Amino acid sequence: MRVRSRVACSLPALTLVGVALTVSSLGCGDPAEAPPPEAQSRVRGGFIRDDEGRALLLRGVNLAGAHKAAPYFSFHGPADFSRVRTEWGMNAVRFLITWAAVEPERGVFDDAYLDALAERMDWAREAGLLVVLDLHQDVYGEGFASGGGDGAPRWTCDEAHYEAFEPNPSQWFFNYLSPEVIACYDQFWSSPELRAEYAEAWRRVAARLEGYDDVIVGFDPINEPYWGSYTVTAFEASVLQGFYEELVPKIRELRPTWIAFLEPGSSRNLGIPTGLTKMPFADVVYSPHSYDSEAESGMGFDSARRDAVLANARDLAEEAEALGAGLWIGEYGGMADAPGIVEYMTAEYDAFGALAAGTTYWAYDRGGGYSLLDDEGAEREPLVSTLVRPWPERVAGDPLSYAFDAATSTFTLSYRADPAISAPTEISVPSRVYPSGYAVQCDGCEIEEAGPILRVTSPPSGDPAIVTIAPAGG
Repeated sequence: MRVRSRVACSLPALTLVGVALTVSSLGCGDPAEAPPPEAQSRVRGGFIRDDEGRALLLRGVNLAGAHKAAPYFSFHGPADFSRVRTEWGMNAVRFLITWAAVEPERGVFDDAYLDALAERMDWAREAGLLVVLDLHQDVYGEGFASGGGDGAPRWTCDEAHYEAFEPNPSQWFFNYLSPEVIACYDQFWSSPELRAEYAEAWRRVAARLEGYDDVIVGFDPINEPYWGSYTVTAFEASVLQGFYEELVPKIRELRPTWIAFLEPGSSRNLGIPTGLTKMPFADVVYSPHSYDSEAESGMGFDSARRDAVLANARDLAEEAEALGAGLWIGEYGGMADAPGIVEYMTAEYDAFGALAAGTTYWAYDRGGGYSLLDDEGAEREPLVSTLVRPWPERVAGDPLSYAFDAATSTFTLSYRADPAISAPTEISVPSRVYPSGYAVQCDGCEIEEAGPILRVTSPPSGDPAIVTIAPAGG
């Protein structure tokens, strides 16, 4: 049985405690003695930084598409979290939650769901995974489930819109064009009351997950925000920017260290540059998605589209730089059985490796489509083997690029070493890539192997520093 608590108010007591802790942790000395804001930020120089100052790259999977509908969790248990880390060599999950799961009725917050969410954060901690929480939505919400809708609970929009809705049978994303769907988006974006409820749902999550800041890196406020009847060009500047500026500080009253992984409007998936501008707060990572339009339309991936994938990635990096943010691709993926899947996923790896950006694959589910596993739970090949590749987790300096040549199984990391950082650079080297071991080439570096992690304890000489990994005896 699901236990629910009815609470109509916000959390002023918790807010005050959170603020008090933040102030006391900074000390009460002369403000002139405080370190500059950049030094206090977790995102510096275009990268998330760990406590040692190393660039922290997040690479992993979305967990999971099955979370979109009740009971809002899927088959995943502790062993599945461990699999991401130990078998696939990844360090992160973008963990899907929904507004409908958190607040199924207005003012009713599902404590049992939040407790189960906390349990899964325990599993992530035990597996050595880091988490970005994603409050997900597609086609507005559950009232449009017949057209692929998830996210907002039914009570947030007029039932008449749900009753009049006729789903588009060709492609689920065409349902965004439905007048009823657009009406619900318009109501949400224009309603201070609904936005306040949304913020309160986020605050309930933040309050319940106190004590998990070592696991939860940050939060993605809303998945692929859609513009409704606003013009595409005006939506981000006139609506979404203000939404983020309003919402992020409210969440950070409770979880001040959480990084904001901010998505552009869903129009960015169409190739339209973002209209977002630099936020008035620190610790921001720009978190667009990367899908090839032709592959998304069911035609498979044409290798001639590779250059377009790489060019789009460069454009996204320029947008992140303009925002003063890091870059992380919250979603990319493809149909395991579609033509060109190896070339498609290789192009995505190469595109964001050239930018030293992190990524999370869509999604760790069972079944067809983009799922990593089949109905019985077996890995879908050659998809999984294409995704499982070496990559840099923590870099003692500024990463420049990473790359993998599948023909020779050769991995290369290029970075600018920071002599002030004593902690090692750590590279994930999945054993399935080098079943007979591997050899490391670098210029005067010192290394040590720690299971599937290669630690560069003393960096290569030269600028940039180069580390190369290849099969042993090659």
